[in-house]
Amino acid sequence: MPYVTHPIPPLYDGDSRVLILGSFPSVKSREGMFFYHHPQNRFWKVLAALLGEPLPDTVAEKAALLHRNHIALWDVIAACAITGSQDSSITGAVPNNLTPIFETASIQAVFLNGTAAWDQYRRAGRDWGVPAVKLPSTSPANAAWTLPKLLDAWAAILPYL
Repeated sequence: MPYVTHPIPPLYDGDSRVLILGSFPSVKSREGMFFYHHPQNRFWKVLAALLGEPLPDTVAEKAALLHRNHIALWDVIAACAITGSQDSSITGAVPNNLTPIFETASIQAVFLNGTAAWDQYRRAGRDWGVPAVKLPSTSPANAAWTLPKLLDAWAAILPYL
């Protein structure tokens, strides 16, 4: 199983109030060099709908949507062994250093996109002094969660924006 290093830098600025963390970028995201790049992932549909924004298409539009709404975005894992894009195959995970984000931004809450992100975040063992909330994965593999159910769950980010 290949060992892979996370190639995408975090997206945040001094105005970020919410930090959303995934586990590790998919093959498509690593190829596209941006988060949730696979067209079947519902992350961008969920965020756009919750924020009352048009669905972003380009990387620039996605980044602008995040900045406009004070959302920081990254992943919990800096490097790991992984087969394809399967979170269940991850071994030897090394956590990302979240300190620069917390030193720069006024993060009020951390939201974890799925169980793998949640488990890895908790394994890292760092308490940032803000709530950490596990949300259902927006991955197409999480087919039991329909878009309406995801929207209901993900609305938990709204009070922090």
